[in-house]
Formats: sequence, structure tokens, C-alpha cells
Amino acid sequence: MPTPSSRPDGVQIQRHEADELGAEVTGTVFLPGDAGYEEECAAYNLAHPHHPAVVVGAVTAADVQAAVRFAARRRLPVAVLATGHGTPMSSDGAVLIATRRMDAVTIDEANRVARVEAGTRWDQVVAAATPFGLAPLNGASPTVGVVGYTLGGGLGPLGRAYGYASDRVRAIDLVTADGELRQVTASSEPDLFWALRGGKGNFGVVTALEFDLVPLPHFYGGGLFFPGEYAPQVLNAWREWVATVPDEMTSSVALLRLPPLPEVPEPLRGQLTVHVRIAYAGPAADAEPLVAPLRAVAPAIIDTVAEMPYAAVGSIHADPPAPIPLYDRSAVLRDFPAEAVDAVVELAGPGADCPLVLVEIRHLGGALARPGGSPSAIDHHQLPFLFYTVAIAGPDQADAVDTYAAKLLQGLAPWDSGRRFVNFLTATDATAEGVRSAYSTATYERLRAVKASYDPENLFRVNQNIEPLPNA
Repeated sequence: MPTPSSRPDGVQIQRHEADELGAEVTGTVFLPGDAGYEEECAAYNLAHPHHPAVVVGAVTAADVQAAVRFAARRRLPVAVLATGHGTPMSSDGAVLIATRRMDAVTIDEANRVARVEAGTRWDQVVAAATPFGLAPLNGASPTVGVVGYTLGGGLGPLGRAYGYASDRVRAIDLVTADGELRQVTASSEPDLFWALRGGKGNFGVVTALEFDLVPLPHFYGGGLFFPGEYAPQVLNAWREWVATVPDEMTSSVALLRLPPLPEVPEPLRGQLTVHVRIAYAGPAADAEPLVAPLRAVAPAIIDTVAEMPYAAVGSIHADPPAPIPLYDRSAVLRDFPAEAVDAVVELAGPGADCPLVLVEIRHLGGALARPGGSPSAIDHHQLPFLFYTVAIAGPDQADAVDTYAAKLLQGLAPWDSGRRFVNFLTATDATAEGVRSAYSTATYERLRAVKASYDPENLFRVNQNIEPLPNA
């Protein structure tokens, strides 16, 4: 008798069906209960495990095509997993395409272009590009996947200097809902190219990206860590300072409550600290006078700000490389005045019983405030600050940390723009209303129209979903 895959949602994939799919792909196909299934579904964010009806460990673009056609024939949703940093939506009952084996990176030094496959991480691109004195517009965490990050815009340490990662994209290889592999460019399919850069994974499965690199062998950056008791002074000094800095300076400030673990530097263990993160895309001689006012605010516990090779960019935020159970929330602020500092200090400062490991404010503006060369679905360029919280917690603590994060967001409500960045929409926020908040009304309706053209059945819906316009 054939052995089915059965999930709580009732979706069943028969063993013979999985075997037929396996015969079409170079990679491996797993059903629940198979040896290797759990490992294939493993994600960075342990708070949101994946339990698909079937998972395909793709090796080639043809594998992705076969998996998409398999899902379309059965009217099953398609989910995609590279690293799993930002995939909080449930994949139960879906066909999950795991792309981590597709991680080739090619650097065209002469044209300053990188080509990467679907499962590539930013640390792989940094390692390939920096020997040529080139840098990608990577994320704060080097282990984040390139594709998902870029499709949501891509807001990283070089943002104010160079803009969004999506602004640098030249071409996208994409498998659409009909199983076709397309190379999408501004000239070949302009509407789809526009939508992909900012519309996340709503329009297909990306198998490769080509994007421009920037010449930046070194930068001036790192972190200033201050005792938590100085939170009001540091936050206010940073708030005033960002109004004076040039576009080359990208920064954020975070209140950290790091656990007392051996991998955490001893002065930061188990206590509140204030972490100012700095990345200046230029020479140290220009940057040092700019940073001097921050250094003068309070005695630093640790000061790692210096000129460094771009290969060390991940040390700025120093995000944990190992998987963690992560719960995060965010808001885009229209202002961050002294009253907002007071609200943050009250709820997350030295006197607060705050369960969140990170409460961060990122400075936007600069090149992020200017549309890129080719129009995209990123359309909130004028908003100046991103507010972001992270908790590391088990399932029994999830409601408590989410409630506290919501309390913080409510405290900042007077300065909340009502907009969101799609890359920061978590399971809590990625409702229909939440997804709409990532776009203007005109942009959202245009995205729905493009969705209707390329995925009218909403096959790609295990994401920050944009529903297609009906009868388009």
C-alpha cells in the first residue's frame, strides 16, 4: 500500500507521487517521517518550524520548475526556504522548495556585477567580492539569504550611502506559476521587474539574481557600547547627531539585554547596554571627527569603531550566526523626537522589566530617500526611522514577549507613520491589512494587477501575501 504524507490540514501526498516528483528532479524529495525531512525543513528562526506536505531539496532551476508544476497540478501552495531568517508564515500543506544547495556565486570584476543562485547567503557574496575591492549591499546579518532580502528591498549597513539592495538588481531568473523559467529585466518584462523588487516572493521562485556591486575595499565602522544607565543620554545624543551626518554615514542605536552566555563578550553579559552601530562609506580621516561627539557622551564599555576591510562588515551588528527562536516586531517612524526617546526609555530603559533582547532605532534617509535608477515597488522613501524589536523566547513565552513588543509600539504610536517595511512584516503583522501598509494604495493595486497576470491562482501565498486582482 502507498504511504501518504498527512498533515493536520488534511493535505496528503502519496509516496508514489513523491517518487514521481523525485524522478523529475536532480535534488531530493522528502515526505514527513522520511529521514532527512526535518533537516531539509530546518530554518534559522526556530520559532516558526516548517511542516510542509512535501519538500524538494532543489539543485537546479529545472528542479524548481518541476516542484512548481507539481504544486500547480495539485493546487497546493508553494513555499520557499533558503536560510529561514524571514519566513514566519506557515508552510503546512505546502510544497516547500529548499534552495540552500543552489549557492553558486560569480563575480564579474570588470563590470562590478555579481550573479548568485537562489540559496546564496550574503557572507558568500562578501567573501567572493571583497578580494576585488568590491562590496554588495548586504544585510546586517551575513547569514541572511540574498534573494529574500533583496526582493523585500534590502535595508543594510550601506543603505544611506547607496540605497536599497533592490535598486542594484540587473536581472532576475524566475520560475512563474506556469512552471516557465524567465529572465526578467527592466526591458524584457518591465511590470514584473518592477513588482519583484519590493513585492517579495509573490510572483514566482527566484533561481538567480544579477546585481551591481560598489567599489568599497574598506569602511569605517563598528560598535560603541555604553552602560545601560546612560540610555537617555546616548539616545538623545544619537537622535540629534543623525540630523547632522552626511549620506555616507549609516547608523542605528539599540538597547541590548544579551543573555549571560559564554559567546557573549563578558562586559555585555546579562545586563542592559546601549549599542550604537556605525558604518561610514569613506575614509577614517573623514569619519573620526563625525563619530567624536558620540564617543564623548559617556564612557564606553567596548569601542570597536575603526577602519576595517569590508569583509568584516558583519561585525557591526554581530548578529548570532546559530539558529534561534526569534520573535520580532517593527514600525516605520515619521519622527524620533525627545518625547519618543522618553517613551523608549520608560518601556525598555534601565528601570524597565523588558523581556526583549533588542530594541533598535535605525536611521534611514540619504540614498534610501531617493528612488533608484529603475522604478520599483519600494515607495516609502521619505520616512526617516525604523523601529525594531527582537525577543528570543520559547513557545511558552511567545505571547508575553509579543504583548510587550506591542506595548512598546503603542508607546511610539504618536510618531508611527502607519507604514511598514515588507521585509520586517512578521507572522503577527503579515495580515492583509499589514501587507497593504507596506505600500501606497497605488503601488499595492498595481502589485495586485501584476500578481493577477503571473499568479492568478495565488500559488505563491506562503509569504507576505499580495492577493491578485479578481478576473484580471
